[in-house]
Amino acid sequence: MTAEEGKERFIQSWGALGSSWGINRTMAQIHALLLISSEPLCAEDIMEELMISRGNANMNIRALIDWGLVHKVLKQGERKEFFMAVKDMWEVVKNIIIQRKKRELEPMLKVLDEISNVESTDEASENFLQVIRDIKLFSNKADATLDSLVKSDSNWFVGTFMKMIK
Repeated sequence: MTAEEGKERFIQSWGALGSSWGINRTMAQIHALLLISSEPLCAEDIMEELMISRGNANMNIRALIDWGLVHKVLKQGERKEFFMAVKDMWEVVKNIIIQRKKRELEPMLKVLDEISNVESTDEASENFLQVIRDIKLFSNKADATLDSLVKSDSNWFVGTFMKMIK
């Protein structure tokens, strides 16, 4: 396999993986391209490499910036904007956790808080409330665990993870 073939395979695989962390394929492919690029790329470079439209490139680059996975890089004498991915994989994982937590877990916790105040009038409503309490308890523990994970350093996480899989 040539380096170019490996690069293409990585971009396609990372794109497929992206849907697992809640982003679209193109956004993940742009992220992959920027991860493996040794130099910052402009939107035109990204469009050409991935064969995507300007609108698609710009929309997904902005989203990657919002996720904290990509940042702008200024090049002296250039009017174009250039972009570079965060290369530290621990930072990438933490930013993905933060964003997924903010977009998925926190809204669910809010709903669980609101509906846990439903009146218990009969056995069915009591069963409903018990299920909500159980889900809320689990969700709060998951939230606390994710907060601890985000605040931890990579050495602690890797060490703990390795102990778990042995």
